[in-house]
Amino acid sequence: MVAFTLRRIAISIPILIASSFVVFLLGTAAGDPLDPLLGRNPPIPQATIDAERVRLHLDQPVLERYWNWLVGLFSGDFGPSVKQNLDIGSEIFARFGITMRLIAFAMLIALVLAVVVGVVSAVKQYSVVDYSATFLGFLFLSMPAFWFAILLKQGGIAFNNTVGEQVVYTIGDASVPPPTDTFARFADIAGHIVLPTIALALISYAAWSRFQRASMLEVMNSDYVRLARSKGLSRRRVMVKHALRTALIPLVTVTALDLAAIISGAVVTETVFQWRGMGDFLLESIRTEDVYALQAWLLLTAIVVIGFNLIADLLYAVLDPRIRYA
Repeated sequence: MVAFTLRRIAISIPILIASSFVVFLLGTAAGDPLDPLLGRNPPIPQATIDAERVRLHLDQPVLERYWNWLVGLFSGDFGPSVKQNLDIGSEIFARFGITMRLIAFAMLIALVLAVVVGVVSAVKQYSVVDYSATFLGFLFLSMPAFWFAILLKQGGIAFNNTVGEQVVYTIGDASVPPPTDTFARFADIAGHIVLPTIALALISYAAWSRFQRASMLEVMNSDYVRLARSKGLSRRRVMVKHALRTALIPLVTVTALDLAAIISGAVVTETVFQWRGMGDFLLESIRTEDVYALQAWLLLTAIVVIGFNLIADLLYAVLDPRIRYA
């Protein structure tokens, strides 16, 4: 298992380096950070523009800029921002924690729902339960993320008005200023995260439950499951120990591949609920043409996607021992 893990990590390193180069080229081609200065009226003095060009390293060739940027990453320097008082590293990691909190809760809920609904639908194939789960799955799958988030936001406002107090929050990731008491602060974060998590989780679970159902049906009709049943094992043991473990492998693959879509969904969800997370950071970087901030966002998301795919590779070996010995 250790050798298998080391091999997967070794494969991930060149992928990460290649992705950093692609990220840098995309960020460089996104726009000129000096455009806002060049378009001002009255015009900015040329000396100021030249000084800003040097500060942003725009006077260097692309490959030299990439090398200096890559070396700077190892010391925590993500490059200069167009906002002179902004430290990109500290800002993006603060935003990253907020967004990952949302993504982690949403993925956990979506996975639990997908496994439960997928297994029940497969076991009770063509029953009322199966048809109901299929209908709900396609319903949530067809909903645009921004529209569903807006519906939940309006529903939260209506619910608060009905009960006469603030139960769920519809704006922001936390109250400003936050409560000082530990329990009150935890309750405040929970109240803010409920609706965005539901919006992100239900849309993700809808597709995953269909994959889990199809995978479970395929495994249930396999020879080794029929053999386990013929040996007299209980239905629950056959389903959980033999069928479910193997049926989870496609779901692990889909979850890892869908992470990029979940991050993009988080950008939309954070925009609707006005969270100051990675989504707001991305949109602000695009609006101000902050190239290094945009590159930091793309690189960090690339690391997360590669990391999740590495975890998926390791989970393959846990779910199916034949993989790690191959």
